[in-house]
Formats: sequence, structure tokens, C-alpha cells
Amino acid sequence: MLFFLTRAFINIRQHAFVNVVTMGTIALAMFIASLFLLVFVNLESAMDNWSERVQITVYFDRELAPPEQSQLQQRITAIAGVSRATYVSRAEALVRFKSRLKGQGTLLEGVRADVLPTSFEINLKQQYRETGSVEAVVTRLKAIPGITEVQFGEEWVKRFNLFLDFMRFLGSLLGAFLIIAVIFIVSNTIKLTIYSRRDELDVMALVGATRFFIKAPFLLEGIIQGVVGTGSALLLLFGLYEGFMYNAGDYIPFNPLSSGLMFIPYEYCAALLGAGALLGFIGSLTSLKRFITT
Repeated sequence: MLFFLTRAFINIRQHAFVNVVTMGTIALAMFIASLFLLVFVNLESAMDNWSERVQITVYFDRELAPPEQSQLQQRITAIAGVSRATYVSRAEALVRFKSRLKGQGTLLEGVRADVLPTSFEINLKQQYRETGSVEAVVTRLKAIPGITEVQFGEEWVKRFNLFLDFMRFLGSLLGAFLIIAVIFIVSNTIKLTIYSRRDELDVMALVGATRFFIKAPFLLEGIIQGVVGTGSALLLLFGLYEGFMYNAGDYIPFNPLSSGLMFIPYEYCAALLGAGALLGFIGSLTSLKRFITT
């Protein structure tokens, strides 16, 4: 294996121009794929943050005593899918109401806290924010005695989940198309590289080299080309990302550092490097079949 690896590096050095072009093509293809993944990762993160707004509110027609609050809170949080239940008293509800009417406080002059209901604001776990799961939680909440009304913005939840499903479908569709395009580009680029060295393959076959002996260095070359090309694409994308994060404040009205924009996670980068190596290997393998048939 050490011999084959050494031979692969020697071949890359001897055919530097062709290999640089191949690695550059792989880098461009993987850069596009990595850029799409970067956008998709941040879009998924944004959608997860938006989904936190899926909230259920249950109302009571009277103020609850502390022991009753604690008992109801335990009963609500025991429902599958509920992550947190926060009690809102009448006084706190009035304070919130006034804060939402900034500059129009005179409208609430004479309004007392006892005209407002008390409530529990219920947050759901991420996997329970789909429409069907929300409705199942609402059904169980309505069975609790003392709750007079349950609100969860049914139409908003349905539209929001339809939007999430559409964005995920669109992302999967574009991702699948991009993967096919990258495989096609990489495979044909490596095929051109091997085609330019077909005479070398013929000579090796004529002097009695086995199929494995001929193929092994080329397969390792494909792996090296895939890893180097993908690594270059990730480094370029990271440089552009850092440049954007550093200068974005001059061009956009919000601070990207506080908005949660992030680079591709390490495990995804490792997966991309592995995918690049696999693409290089498969591209070399399929290309060699055309020239080595016996």
C-alpha cells in the first residue's frame, strides 16, 4: 500500500497540470455543494428558532392559589411534548397588555387587573411542534378541569408547518439535483484525466502488470484529488464566510454575529471530505473500467 501511495503522489507530480485542473474542478463543484449546505444549515437553524413561537395558552376565569398553580403546572408538564409551562397572573397580564400599547396608555386608564384572565403559557418540545402533535396536546389540555379556554393559533400553526415542509422539500430536491450534478462533473473530469494517460495504461498491461497493480495508484489518486479538492472548497468557503461576518455590518441592517449565522458544523465538514474521497474513488473506478477490461 505504501508503494501504491508513493506511486500515486509521483503520478500527481509528473502530471501536475492535469491533476491541478482536476482538483480545481472538484473544488468548484464541492464549493457549490458546500455553499448550498451552509445556506441549508442556517435555514434549518432559523426554522427551529421560528418554531419556538409555537405556543399554547390555557386560560382560567379566576386567580389561582400557589398550591393550585403548582399542582396544575405539574399536571401540564406531565403531558408528552410539553417542555415548559409558565403561569401568568392577572397583574402580570395587565403589565404585558400596557407594554404592547406603547404611547397609548391612556386607553387603559381605569382598567383593573381583575378583568383579565390568568393563564399558563405552554412551550412544546421541538419534535412536538407539528400540527398533529400540537392538536394532540391541546386535546389533553382540554380534559384538565378548571381550564376555560385553550388557544394555540391553529391557522398560524398549520401555515407555519406547511411552510417548513415546503422549505425542507425544496431543499431536499435542490440537494439531490446538486449531488447528481457534482457526481457527473467529478466522474467526467477524472475520466478525462485517465484518458490523457491511456498510453501508460496500455504499456503497463502489455508488460504483464495485473489489473490491481494498474488500478491501485489511479484509485488512490482519485481519493487524493477528491480530498484536496473538497478541502480547498471548504477553506475557500470558510474564508468567504469569515470575510462576510467581519464586513457584513457595513452592508446589512443587522449584526450577523448576534443573528445566529454559523459555519458548517465540524461533523458536516468531515462528511464532505469523506464524500469528496468517495467521489474521487468512484470516479476513478468507473473511468478505469473503460480502459481496463481484461
